[in-house]
Amino acid sequence: MRQPSSLNKAGADACRSGTRYDGTFVRRALAKFAKAWHIGAMVTLLQNTAPTPSEHPDARERPSGSLTADRPSLLGLERPALGDALRSIDVPDRQIKMRTQQLWHWLYVRGAGDVDRMTNVSKAIRDRLRDGFTFDRPEIVSEQISVDGTRKWLFRFPSRGAGRPVDVETVYIPEEGRGTLCVSSQVGCTLTCTFCHTGTQRLVRNLTASEIVSQIVTARERLGDFPDAETPAGAVVPSEGRLVSNIVMMGMGEPLYSFDNVKTALHIASDGEGLSLSKRRITLSTSGVVPMIERCGSEIGVMLAISLHAVRDDLRDLLVPINKKYPIADLLDACRAYPGLSNAKRITFEYVMLKGVNDSLAEARDLVRLLKGIPAKINLIPFNPWPGSPYECSDWEKIETFAEVVNRAGYASPIRTPRGRDIFAACGQLKSATERMKIRDREKAEEQLA
Repeated sequence: MRQPSSLNKAGADACRSGTRYDGTFVRRALAKFAKAWHIGAMVTLLQNTAPTPSEHPDARERPSGSLTADRPSLLGLERPALGDALRSIDVPDRQIKMRTQQLWHWLYVRGAGDVDRMTNVSKAIRDRLRDGFTFDRPEIVSEQISVDGTRKWLFRFPSRGAGRPVDVETVYIPEEGRGTLCVSSQVGCTLTCTFCHTGTQRLVRNLTASEIVSQIVTARERLGDFPDAETPAGAVVPSEGRLVSNIVMMGMGEPLYSFDNVKTALHIASDGEGLSLSKRRITLSTSGVVPMIERCGSEIGVMLAISLHAVRDDLRDLLVPINKKYPIADLLDACRAYPGLSNAKRITFEYVMLKGVNDSLAEARDLVRLLKGIPAKINLIPFNPWPGSPYECSDWEKIETFAEVVNRAGYASPIRTPRGRDIFAACGQLKSATERMKIRDREKAEEQLA
């Protein structure tokens, strides 16, 4: 791993522009997508409306019911629930195990979004599945491509009590050797972290397990990451291996406030006979919902990231208001007790670098003291601006010096390279326009639909 002390002017440029400082990979992407990249400018992105299904052979046209919740989805059901769904359409008990495995294979290995592709399932069962359930993906409202190859989708899901369909953002970050998908767990957020764009959007509702899983499946489908699928021409993806190799629950929302749905979705994502992502390649990030941290480790078992961002309670109360309920000491106690914690399974502490707010050398030294005894790495995140944000990114030299203090104390301290800034896809920039309708307006809309 390249250490902060080796960064040069190119690294400083990367902090400001969002390109990768060691970046053979991103330089190739830049060559494909733009002739010039002007530092500090929010460049008008290569904003594509979602390509038509014919442009992506595996992305079949979706039924018009994709924005309704009249039929339950088979996506997001674990095997026992999938078996119950089959029983509900009169599949004999003696066939349940076999049919469940067939469906599981088609949904998560082959990526089938159409029951007619399931050729080893009898026509009678396929007809009943079509009548009783949906395999629909979300509507793709927009697909934006950054000059560095990062992709951001705006997905639309049914209202499910919100009064109108809801939108969430999902981001794909390609790098040499891996592709990371940043997945959302809620529409909006309750936590109002002052440096985060999502925090300015009130919580509308939790996403269901089906909606979380469908972000993964749809992204893989769009990228051509299922068998017999083709990757779109010109797409920036890893040169070998899986195109979606890592998942981070770092999109919109607080995952531990949608625990059951996130748990189910991540069980499906990590199932070795389906999507088959290693739990070591799945990271859940929390702002510090202390009572749920132990359950995250014992019931989900993925890697943990903590949005820390401050070393003093008075400052963290401002930056991450949940700290007023679960202060730093309680949070770190929960981290020390995280199931499976070891040098091989370290906790990542995320620390956004805010100019003149939390970036002093004294705070770097206090951070090291706070984390003493916790197997950890510290991910320093240059602040990514958004409209109306009250903060500025720390100067690159300040970030580099901060990282050197942490690194000398024995902690890995990578500086996260901003990706997708030009399309507001970078860390802390996600937000949709969805708002929850007032009860009176929602009831009126439902009466009109009826």
